[in-house]
Amino acid sequence: MVFEIGSTSSNPMGNKLTALLINNDGAFQLMHKTILKRLGVESEVTENWIEAVNLYRSGAVFDLILINMEMPFMGALEATRALRAMGVRTKIVGVTSYSRKSQRQAFMDAGMDDILKNPLNFTKLIPLLEEIDNRPLFMD
Repeated sequence: MVFEIGSTSSNPMGNKLTALLINNDGAFQLMHKTILKRLGVESEVTENWIEAVNLYRSGAVFDLILINMEMPFMGALEATRALRAMGVRTKIVGVTSYSRKSQRQAFMDAGMDDILKNPLNFTKLIPLLEEIDNRPLFMD
């Protein structure tokens, strides 16, 4: 299969993947949603962790959660802990503009699976989506 990165009409994945974006920054919401759409991933955006928890309580399920690690109020640590306490086993990936080793360890201890630096792009997301989908997204 040939997939053109700029195309939104082709789906490179065998399964339709879904992502939840927990991010209060409108610019990053739009950018991340656009990149995921171009990769064939349906996404939903919440602006805080309470909305995300409520989505899961209502029965929503996602293949991937991308969470802004710099959210005000109750942030990514609290969101990750709350989701894990509910039994959510979805891959949770923190997204940050900066990261110190001590900060990274605290997030991993809270239950995050990985941390990626902003800005997200195809190079960072494709291996992550391939891992979730259990197959290469693109044929050589």
